[in-house]
Amino acid sequence: MSAKNSGTGDDSPTLTHQDSDGRIRMVDVGDKETTSRRAIARGRVTMSRLAFEAVRDGQGPKGDALATAELAGIMGAKRTSDLIPLCHPLPLTKARVKITAEDHSNAFLIQAGVRTDGKTGVEMEALTAVSIAALTLYDMVKAIDKSMSISDIVLVEKTGGKSGIYKRSDETEAEKANYSATSQTWEQENTSGVFDSGGIFSESGEFANTPDPNNAKDELQDETS
Repeated sequence: MSAKNSGTGDDSPTLTHQDSDGRIRMVDVGDKETTSRRAIARGRVTMSRLAFEAVRDGQGPKGDALATAELAGIMGAKRTSDLIPLCHPLPLTKARVKITAEDHSNAFLIQAGVRTDGKTGVEMEALTAVSIAALTLYDMVKAIDKSMSISDIVLVEKTGGKSGIYKRSDETEAEKANYSATSQTWEQENTSGVFDSGGIFSESGEFANTPDPNNAKDELQDETS
């Protein structure tokens, strides 16, 4: 995050979690407007073919690795302020985590969507959801493959707040094709108050259906409470 440099009076970027004397602080959002906030993040876990097939087919050593990782991601989103020191505790109104098999690369794509009505964004909650889901997947499968790699954890999109809409611009065409249903823009809301069906949420509030060319496990864990 950046803001006007209060120490020099100029407009050069500075860290909002640091005051003019360089002390760490929690940003005061009390005067900010309450708006609808949304964020999507994604990441990948790549593993050996043996481990990939075991997870894809639900034969992991600790049971259903994908369902467990999806649930862990949702739990992680809810506990973000406990894990990241200067994050504000936020009442999340929706959290989704979806893990999709990418057969061509022996990897699992993790996508998370989070939303709230509040005074600060949920980018960290979405990123935390992906991170915790990835770590959980590693834990569930490490008995088969300890060389797994966790990579490409990035913010894909966010809306709401003073800064408005952000959409990651360096996604490759292959990446867009692999998860187009969750990487499309969230620029408008429909009358039901959720994102367009082209985004991560359908009109019913669920993930938009994504074709699964591998016929792999593609279930969702959902928590609305």
